[in-house]
Amino acid sequence: MPSNDQRLIDQVCPEGWRNPDPAPLYDLVVIGGGTAGLVSAAGAAGLGARVAIIERHRLGGDCLNTGCVPSKSLLRAARAVHDARTAAAAGVTLSARVDFGAVMESVRSRRAELAHHDSAERLAALGAHVFFGDGSFAGPSTVTVGGRALKFRRAVIATGGRPVVPPIAGLQDLPFLTSESVFELREQPRSLLVLGGGPIGCELAQAFALLGTEVTLVETRPRLLPEEDADAAAIVARRLEEDGVHVLTGATVQRFTRASTSFTAEVDGRGVVVAAVLIATGRVPNIERLNLVAAGVTATGRGVAVDDWLRTSNRRVYAAGDVCSPYQFTHAADAMARIVIQNALFFGRRRASALVIPWATYTFPEVAHVGPPVEQLPTAGTEQVTIPLAEVDRAVIDAATPGFLKVHHNRGRILAATLVAPHAGELIGQIASLMRRGGSLADFSSEIYPYPTMADALRKAGDAYRRTRLTPGVRSALRRYFALIRRG
Repeated sequence: MPSNDQRLIDQVCPEGWRNPDPAPLYDLVVIGGGTAGLVSAAGAAGLGARVAIIERHRLGGDCLNTGCVPSKSLLRAARAVHDARTAAAAGVTLSARVDFGAVMESVRSRRAELAHHDSAERLAALGAHVFFGDGSFAGPSTVTVGGRALKFRRAVIATGGRPVVPPIAGLQDLPFLTSESVFELREQPRSLLVLGGGPIGCELAQAFALLGTEVTLVETRPRLLPEEDADAAAIVARRLEEDGVHVLTGATVQRFTRASTSFTAEVDGRGVVVAAVLIATGRVPNIERLNLVAAGVTATGRGVAVDDWLRTSNRRVYAAGDVCSPYQFTHAADAMARIVIQNALFFGRRRASALVIPWATYTFPEVAHVGPPVEQLPTAGTEQVTIPLAEVDRAVIDAATPGFLKVHHNRGRILAATLVAPHAGELIGQIASLMRRGGSLADFSSEIYPYPTMADALRKAGDAYRRTRLTPGVRSALRRYFALIRRG
């Protein structure tokens, strides 16, 4: 039976694959086979367009190969340890024995199981021409791959991004890990230094610590998850430390030195000896090989420049996903690709700015957010409703009370929200949906949620908002009303 790695490759980068003969003209040429590219290609082909998709490595992009799927599979194993450790709160004593090799094999198995969604065979069955190789522009309406020219009416750049490696002295001399290599580990590192306290760094630091690795997490900024609510970040930091992560914030690694079987990181003048280093300090767009100049496409250090309709400076060429968006999430790439299909092929006018994009960090507990950062909200007219999880019965039952729902609104119109709770990523979508539909926070008060669930936090937030509408004047009027009713 093929290994899990081979099962994956057979689907997303088949050995011996022969690129097809190019069609005379394509309605859409897609450069990049990650989420944005796959949704663009599959969606357009399904609608009857003549489509070509170009991928230089593996279809599925980061999400399938090195991102969402393997990281959440690893976190599934870590959650089992977490659940065993916290079972004592329910009067149950459990012990967890981790087989790291089996954990990582399970990660690769989940990846192989899901690969059929992104496979070359599926795309070909939909009618798309699948090309493997480096795609680059040869002109404003031509892309080349493997020495062949693909002419297009429209094209979409969906080449994603890659981990950025910080310029730290000695780092290039180390066999360091990134999100692109960490899931290929077979042996568990006894100790691990994680550089970067954003979502990727926090998730992997907590996962490895729960699985038994001694983890040190270094973040140069004053706190973890710097883009999230400060109270949410504080809860995550405490939880990571409880799980064994040594958290260093406001700290800088000056240099690395290598010994025979370990590395020493100089962190603010103090030596930290570890067996492995994981870099999680951000991502940069993949644009270097595209020959954008030939297509007349403008780019900056942050990626391909697009307008609100996701058009580049070449009106024939669009872009979607991490290569052009500050929202570097799979679901954002999916949503942007759907805009590209409509705008590029059907003269649509859908705007990316109209999207309401939630996101989540899958630590324990999860942190989910929708809307701009609090610092960017207008001060005038913005109010806040906060529901501590200690007031949510299901959180009390599950001994999961560290957390909260915090909603920022203007007269009930939700501007932003943060949720820190188990399964916060599942619930934030309900808030995003209400925001997209232009609903009011009071609408949650009218919903009926199964009891007991974490969703009760939403209803409580709606009730809390309704109570703020009971001004002294309204209360006085109600008292007069009931007095009249009693006399009648």
